[in-house]
Amino acid sequence: MFIANSQDSRPTARLRSAFLLGVLALAACTREPGRAQAGTTATDEQEEVRQRLARAPGATWEAVRETSVTREYELVAAPARVQLLDGRMLDVWAYNGQVPGPTLRADVGDRLRVRLVNRLPQATSIHWHGLRLDNTMDGVPGVTQPPVEPGESFTYEFVLEDAGTFWFHPHIRGSEQVERGLHAALIVGDGPSAPALREEVWVLDDWRLAEDGQIDPRFVTRHDLAHDGRWGQMVTVNGVTATTLALRPGERVRLRLLNVSNGRVFRPRFGAVKAEVVAFDGRPTSRPLPVDVLELAPGNRADVELSVPETMSDQQLAVEDTFTRRRLPLATIDVRGPAETAKASISAATLPDPDWSAATGLPADELFRLNARRGGPYGVEWTLNDQVMSPAHHGHSSVQHESRYTLKDGRFTKLQFVNESARLHPMHIHGQFFRVLARNGVPVEEHHWRDTVLVGPRESVDIGLVPRDAGLWALHCHIQEHHDSGMMTLVRVE
Repeated sequence: MFIANSQDSRPTARLRSAFLLGVLALAACTREPGRAQAGTTATDEQEEVRQRLARAPGATWEAVRETSVTREYELVAAPARVQLLDGRMLDVWAYNGQVPGPTLRADVGDRLRVRLVNRLPQATSIHWHGLRLDNTMDGVPGVTQPPVEPGESFTYEFVLEDAGTFWFHPHIRGSEQVERGLHAALIVGDGPSAPALREEVWVLDDWRLAEDGQIDPRFVTRHDLAHDGRWGQMVTVNGVTATTLALRPGERVRLRLLNVSNGRVFRPRFGAVKAEVVAFDGRPTSRPLPVDVLELAPGNRADVELSVPETMSDQQLAVEDTFTRRRLPLATIDVRGPAETAKASISAATLPDPDWSAATGLPADELFRLNARRGGPYGVEWTLNDQVMSPAHHGHSSVQHESRYTLKDGRFTKLQFVNESARLHPMHIHGQFFRVLARNGVPVEEHHWRDTVLVGPRESVDIGLVPRDAGLWALHCHIQEHHDSGMMTLVRVE
């Protein structure tokens, strides 16, 4: 939204001993207020800072109270022929015969039970993007479950811990399955008694078509891997190119945006209508944020409140994507009719910003270098710290079943992504929310949480989090082609 040195920079044991002896000798002579007690080390002091940061107001959330409600759905993943894009019939893979798939709805604290039936020609699964949930339900084959083979079914069941805008998609061969149409929104409400504005869900996507006008069947190409994944020549909202949002003068509406594209980044702008970001990646912001800082990388979501001036009427406004040099039309806002004032007093929920300013002085607990190399089944492998997570069973599940990194439950943790490449990388962590602390060493305050952060070319990004959900979680680039060529690892929270 809105090339590092890879060598170990820790001092040797001899230098560390000499340093500590010097500190102890100085402490025996004099002690200034606020200085560490004799016998403490820099590591001790850093751990005290981490404990304070983990306890800071707003750093974590209380456990949700489970309701007695169970929401049940069935999703059938199968080939289909659907009218999409500019009205043409398109051969797709779809949930329940529609693209995007059906929007699932429930309230925070409800139990969600979803039966997935696989009628595809290859194995699949469902990952619940952005949700904190029972790790066994996360939908990563080879890690949290076996793949759901053709003809089989699998039932996901978990309690919804957070209200917000989320989505779901396969976590097997996502470069093909998501691109062919397997994606949909999950909207978790604050409860039946919560006041609400009118809302609309906009699923942003792009489509690369072959000469016959159908989905280009060439997936994970060398070109895709050498660039920012697969970008299509046709951009859609909810699968079509001619979306119109009808609003009345004075009306407010909550627009739930999600980017399901393989690689494209969106920067939507809404013309003369007032637009404010009130939630990002499913979590409320600490205050309404201007839309001119909004960027949606693959996987990102944002709730945007649109407010039409009461004096505006009989106008059509273009909603455009401005991320690339060429502005692309996304939709049209059509303002007409009598004025609407009934819900003007409803305010969006907010979450306070934790004071994590002291985190800038802490070293990173883990550093992830992002780069590429020649090799692998596609000719190019995208790597995390020079390692790849390889597919097994013809791309159906993952070889690496054990974590390479461990995070402590309840401990403030600082991670750093260092992009050694010239490409974009939206880095996503399953089962956790985090905040951006700094970019290229410069502290930033975005005033919102994330589960996916876009790391630009040659950029470093520091993030902070307090892991609370135990389990084995995936960390990966959400450009589907980069992910499928190896840019994923596992993090254990314990």
